[in-house]
Amino acid sequence: MTEQSYHLPVMVREVLDYLKPTRGGVYFDGTVGGGGHSEAILEASANATILGVDRDPEALEAAARRLARFGERIQLRRSDFAESAEQLAEPLDGALLDLGISSRQVDEPARGFSFRPGTPLDMRMAGAAAPEMPTAADLLNRLPEAELADVFRRFGEERRARRLARAIVRRRGERRFATSDDLLEVLERVLGPRLEPQDKARTFQALRIAVNDELGALRRALPALRERLAPGGVLVVISYHSLEDREVKNAFREWSRGCICPPELPVCVCRGRPLGETLTRRPVSAGAEELAANPRARSARLRAWQKAA
Repeated sequence: MTEQSYHLPVMVREVLDYLKPTRGGVYFDGTVGGGGHSEAILEASANATILGVDRDPEALEAAARRLARFGERIQLRRSDFAESAEQLAEPLDGALLDLGISSRQVDEPARGFSFRPGTPLDMRMAGAAAPEMPTAADLLNRLPEAELADVFRRFGEERRARRLARAIVRRRGERRFATSDDLLEVLERVLGPRLEPQDKARTFQALRIAVNDELGALRRALPALRERLAPGGVLVVISYHSLEDREVKNAFREWSRGCICPPELPVCVCRGRPLGETLTRRPVSAGAEELAANPRARSARLRAWQKAA
């Protein structure tokens, strides 16, 4: 697999349209993956520099090969994007978060992100490079029933979360969870033998979000990146499910309204000036041509926000 095919970057043209990379600009790619978006930004702006981060060491290796020709214009770091965002010192002209998992992670059975038969229940973005992190199997085998139900309800929007959690606790008393087959067996017992792909997807999504604290990382990263944007800087976020998109939409809406004072303050002290402007009235989706080449872009939703000058 070449670096170019490691992961097809989504909506590259739209990302460039909103970021508008400038000569000598400073950019942050919080989910560098195979390096496709960073490559496009560096090609579009002479002397621009990028800090690209990713939790996955395999992704960083692919990005390093793809971006090697840019020399010192690209810095790569293995890190959670929220942690890196909070540590940034230099003002940014633009930042990008392409959330979710890469095609490579989905297609590699050992990573455990898919519900194909026999795959290990891992789901850690950093994989074996983060042995301290619990896997999806660990959560299924250890979490109390109420916490499991909360995971499936909050992160999978599963109506039958309590039934599913109860069945998991009963099953692990007989045999521990290790592979996708173990979980699919319980899903069929609870949800019926004719499982729809979306039923499986909701459950696996919920576990993946819990394993990687994806929404927690996003809630930390968004305000950190807002603070580190230079005046006029742009933040672009691509999300792949409603939970992520809701976090981004609400944050951008909050930052774009006139008064941002906490509701408990008796009078406005922020002078009613918005922190910036939402550039996307509605989320942007991939076009027909891109979807034909990359069907996995179908669920992608792009939103952009610009900091006040």
